[in-house]
Amino acid sequence: MIILFDLDGTLIDSTEAILEGFHHSFDSHNHPHPSDEEIKILIGHPLDVMFSDLGVAQERVWDFVDTYKEHYRKISTLKTELLPQAREAVELASQFAELGIVTTKTGKYSQVLMEHFGIMEKFQVLIGREHVENPKPHAEPIQKALESFSNIQQKNIWMIGDTELDLISAQNASVNSIGVLSGYGVKNTLEKHTKTIFNNAYEAIKYLKSVKETHN
Repeated sequence: MIILFDLDGTLIDSTEAILEGFHHSFDSHNHPHPSDEEIKILIGHPLDVMFSDLGVAQERVWDFVDTYKEHYRKISTLKTELLPQAREAVELASQFAELGIVTTKTGKYSQVLMEHFGIMEKFQVLIGREHVENPKPHAEPIQKALESFSNIQQKNIWMIGDTELDLISAQNASVNSIGVLSGYGVKNTLEKHTKTIFNNAYEAIKYLKSVKETHN
């Protein structure tokens, strides 16, 4: 079995760092600030898409992204925490499956976070925004991650995420998906894309453990 995890809202809570990064960028470029809620509803999308949707002119978007990244790099480990039972989810999953991370965050910073939490060694691959041309909901991030595993045709593959972007990406890549309610998506939206929804990643992993045991 192969299990791929999203990060924000699935394994980690970096809401404070993300919001601070956005407001810092809007401050730095003397741009009107959106509300926290307007920012949070877009979490999971690439940064350039988020800034564009928040009213930044297309020709200035990458300046805002660069400013955000520079600030986020400084605060990410201080203002990010593992979600409740996320560590237990990863540790349990590593006992019966091969693991990967597929995120729209910058992969370089994501790896630093996972090393900070002491769980990066559990993952065989981490695919971030800079590793693909087409981010989620495109199939490419999942397909890219699966290149790191052998004999994938013979394995049961699952993607766990908290937004419809994760679930649509899984559909597009023809892999199974589980929605979790620990992040930024809402149940009635997730239900449009998967029949399998749990409160958090730990519940999802316990379910997958039972699936594997049933098929053994």
